[in-house]
Amino acid sequence: MSPPMRQIRAAHDDDTLTVYQAYSPAIADPALAAGTFVAPFKRERMTWIKPSFRWMMYRSGWGGKPGQERVLAVRIRRGGFEWALAHACLSHYDRDLHAGAAAWKAQLRESPVRIQWDPERSTNQQELPHRAIQIGLTGEAVHRYVDEWIVGITDATALAHEAHALVRAGDPAGADTLVPAEPPYPLPDALRTRIGASAVS
Repeated sequence: MSPPMRQIRAAHDDDTLTVYQAYSPAIADPALAAGTFVAPFKRERMTWIKPSFRWMMYRSGWGGKPGQERVLAVRIRRGGFEWALAHACLSHYDRDLHAGAAAWKAQLRESPVRIQWDPERSTNQQELPHRAIQIGLTGEAVHRYVDEWIVGITDATALAHEAHALVRAGDPAGADTLVPAEPPYPLPDALRTRIGASAVS
């Protein structure tokens, strides 16, 4: 059975979930040492977090794109993650979710969090019919992320490179065994509606 069109899938436990980001060593190394993001990480910029490891691999070229050479697995508190969703606005107008374009624009101006649903990727990096979520944090949300939500950061670069080597060798199934499991994340109905996630069957 195919996953729902818009569903959050993430490595998670009762208290935390894992999101991914990719940065240059100049940002990644201090973050790993401090256990959260510190200078030269800039809080003034929007920062995008992604629960899908495969989508992060697509975005970063398996940790090979300039400025994205280090893949970080960031464990954050579920309470913080759900705060972000509760204060989020979709990056694009959706007539099924918003009362009108003006109402969407007003919500966009007021919200410190952006939501994008992009085509999920297979281990071979092929576009899939269902979507993966990206969450953009700005303003208050960035400060909360850095100061309150992050439980720990680990370097997933070696994992990315090992999985990529298997894909290049024609063994995506072997790569799949390395990719962290990402079961559906349980969403309260109010949050599901807010971010335009698919209804649970």
